[in-house]
Amino acid sequence: MTTDLADLHANLSELHARLVANKIDVLRLIFPDILGITRSKDLLVSQLERVKSPAFCQGVWVTTTRGGVLDGNDIMSNGLPDLITRIDASTLKMLPWEPGVAIVIADAFNPDQTPSEVAPRSILRHVIDQYAAIGLTPIVGPELEFYIAEHDENGWRRAINRTGRVYTTGAWVDPDGTFLHLLRMLDQMDIGVFAGNHEFSPSQYEINLWHSDALDAADRTFLFKTAVRDIVARTGKHATFLGKPWGDEGGSGFHLHFSVVDNKTGQNLMSDGGAGLSATAEYMIAGLIANAPAVAAFTNPTVNAYKRLGPDTLAPYRANWGHDNRSAMLRVPPERGAGTRLEIRLGDGAANPYLMIAAILAAGLDGITRSLEAPVESTGWAYENEADAVLPMTLSAALDALDSDTVMRATLGTAMVDVFTLMKRDEVERYEADEDPATREVTQWEIDEYLADY
Repeated sequence: MTTDLADLHANLSELHARLVANKIDVLRLIFPDILGITRSKDLLVSQLERVKSPAFCQGVWVTTTRGGVLDGNDIMSNGLPDLITRIDASTLKMLPWEPGVAIVIADAFNPDQTPSEVAPRSILRHVIDQYAAIGLTPIVGPELEFYIAEHDENGWRRAINRTGRVYTTGAWVDPDGTFLHLLRMLDQMDIGVFAGNHEFSPSQYEINLWHSDALDAADRTFLFKTAVRDIVARTGKHATFLGKPWGDEGGSGFHLHFSVVDNKTGQNLMSDGGAGLSATAEYMIAGLIANAPAVAAFTNPTVNAYKRLGPDTLAPYRANWGHDNRSAMLRVPPERGAGTRLEIRLGDGAANPYLMIAAILAAGLDGITRSLEAPVESTGWAYENEADAVLPMTLSAALDALDSDTVMRATLGTAMVDVFTLMKRDEVERYEADEDPATREVTQWEIDEYLADY
């Protein structure tokens, strides 16, 4: 990563020329906070070379959805110092729905120019570097669902309520063309979107993205979620990736397909060359099963997320795996050869893509480095296999597991884990002060806390 100021200025000069050539006069700099919320600043392109490294207050790392500021990583104790951003020009995308504006992702640094120890993008880079150290590159394919909602005097409601419309398109499930417009705008952004459809529940949709190396996949997912919310908001509606926005319908998942390739040959290392899995794939399965309770804190990072999980939900309930089995936490799709991969189905749509991918890869890396043995696969309706441990069914339980998981702390960094846990414990405390923690109903507290931001 470039830190030399002369190189930085040269790169900004090149970026400035590219923006001017494309008639862009505003550059929207974005980065993810720990909660996964898009933080941003609009920069005038005419002033770009003077701005160099836009600064933000580090309080952004410890600000809750309700505007509270906590003292994680001594940020408040140290007087709320700055964080410095550096634009990654490789992430630049034009916004077809907002002429004259382009968007770009930035990395976050401390004032002394060292990478931030709590910035989600830096955390993922660190995990990827650990794979590179053993000659591997993780490949990731994101798969996300979301709802489109409307607002009236009674609050948020689904834009349509027709049931039984899974895997359909057109006016039947998109009467005013909001989804079709969204798909076209995302295509023009060039972030790897290739298809979309209405999902199982009314007003729920899925858009498919191509796979790529882990950092690029996380960047594209972050850009995707940011763009979806912005495009839909301009129609007067709201797109939400919240895992369980309505108690009477299914939740929105964030499934992750992943594999590893050999850095020297580029070969997928997940297949044994035939119909089976390689030892590497089995090690990764074992690592994911062993660390699943702690991983759940990142894949399901809200109180609401655990309303989606449970038996007979088509969302995970037990820490298990199976071949082409959608009732298991970890599914092995049937493709082999270059298409061999694992699909972890635990993720909730509200998850921060950088931290979720980093946690999943950290668990897989643990399996590889310790040559862990995968448990016996689950067959049939995997919810009923009582030999497999039940996953955490509350955010509190997942945070307890994360607190005691030495692998997550060692791989992701104690500073980030501590700040994440602090933020999420605060959410739990505020929720339990207003609601019965045992309820499985989606509460008004969850709608007020999450819906607008996720």
